Amino acid sequence: MGNPSGSSAPGPALSWRDHARQRLTRDHFDLLIIGGGINGAGIARDAALRGLSVALLERDDFASGTSSRSSRLVHGGVRYLEHGFFHLVFESSRERRILLEIAPHLVRPLQFTWPVYKGARIPKWKLNAGLWLYDLLAAFRNVARHRSLNTAQVLATEPKLKRDGLKGGATYYDAATNDARLTIANVVDAVSAGAAALNYAEVTSLLFERGRVSGASARDRFSQAVFEVRAKSVVNATGPWTDAISRIESPSSRAAVLGTKGVHIAVPAERVGNRAAITMLAHADQRVMFVLPGATHTIIGTTDTHTDERPDQVRATRADVTYLLDAANAYFPEAKLTSDDVVCAWAGIRPLIASGNSGDPAGASREHAITVGARGVIAVTGGKLTTYRSMSEEVVDRVQSYLAVPRTLSNTAARPLPGSAVRPASIDWRSQLLVAGLSYTTADVSDAADHEFACTIADVLVRRTHLAFETRDHGVEIAPRVAEWLAPRLGWSAADISRELDDYRAEVARLFTIDEAEPRV
Repeated sequence: MGNPSGSSAPGPALSWRDHARQRLTRDHFDLLIIGGGINGAGIARDAALRGLSVALLERDDFASGTSSRSSRLVHGGVRYLEHGFFHLVFESSRERRILLEIAPHLVRPLQFTWPVYKGARIPKWKLNAGLWLYDLLAAFRNVARHRSLNTAQVLATEPKLKRDGLKGGATYYDAATNDARLTIANVVDAVSAGAAALNYAEVTSLLFERGRVSGASARDRFSQAVFEVRAKSVVNATGPWTDAISRIESPSSRAAVLGTKGVHIAVPAERVGNRAAITMLAHADQRVMFVLPGATHTIIGTTDTHTDERPDQVRATRADVTYLLDAANAYFPEAKLTSDDVVCAWAGIRPLIASGNSGDPAGASREHAITVGARGVIAVTGGKLTTYRSMSEEVVDRVQSYLAVPRTLSNTAARPLPGSAVRPASIDWRSQLLVAGLSYTTADVSDAADHEFACTIADVLVRRTHLAFETRDHGVEIAPRVAEWLAPRLGWSAADISRELDDYRAEVARLFTIDEAEPRV
């Protein structure tokens, strides 16, 4: 069965897991990466493509943390201009252009409309000046340049917006992505380049030789087997868990991560009526936030508040949901959204750099830092989804310096990420749909298990697809059918299927329950 909760039952009967663990225990790697989110996956891909022998361990599923709970944007960060983070905007704009080129099946252009109302914190002249700078920092190589709009043009673009007090606005472009699938694509390409990657493999301790890190001990969360991975260098890319790994290296290490919570909600698209993306200033505190188009839903987000919650337990609260609904209703008054309209709410923790970030989370830097610990562990903290590729390149440069090997150039800016948005026209995909009205099919289930490292129902319904985010029951009703399709691929018995379904219901409660009050920390 695929239960990672501590059961002694056998794990998925997958040759790729057995093969990966054999390699992990047999080989002596140049690099071990702890953490299979977007940063760890990107580092593994970059390093493997440069010819290093690479091991990647993830305690849960790939992309199961922050990397599957984002705003799903690849963006230059127009709001960072307010805080003077010009270098970050320049880097983000470059990376947006690269990802649009190497992953058009995962990253697509997205038009934003920014309406300006009377008395707004950012008046129209300031918005236009900022968007000229935004285009300049993108070297005028974005999908299209921004356009200043008068009131009539704003309403022609987004007719459902509030009319009262509207002074005009502007349109500009960024990009949307599937955050989890972007992460998985990096893992797939890393493995195709020779990396050994294993999810549900929790690092329990680090190994040291002559005072320097030399690998890690890990536990397979399915079989409970403990094994050691030897490596010449180790990278800590665990995001919100960075400090926990650092304390294994050195118990006296200072906190490197400042956690801020970001909450999103999804409502039926027809309830809001936005045509594309909307940038807005939150009604309560004038923070920049977004209304974003999804396949069948509109996504509203995000909050940005300090949190000390455990990363694996963070959830939306009723206050978070009210904040987001109020913001959307202020811009779309005809929507009259209530909590009954919320199909899904989810939360993630942004692992920001702790140093120098102690005030308003919205103004905290999204830049990254790479440090080498007292016993040689290389840690990457901070950053954002958009810049994962350039961060990964910089980390591998640092690894090569640590290993004292010749510096080789990264080719990840030119190499396409695997996958395709095109399905064979000869197959009637409608006859295989998992849920009416959504595009996910039985083929997505089999591909997830056969080619994308899926080991549980949640891997399929939460991360390889977004079905759990797009149905009110979060996929609970379809889960038994999904389990039946997975069973022969993962070696599940009838008893295993029953336990898997219990696990999935528990996972849905963990991820999507809306807490009535802020948790105690």
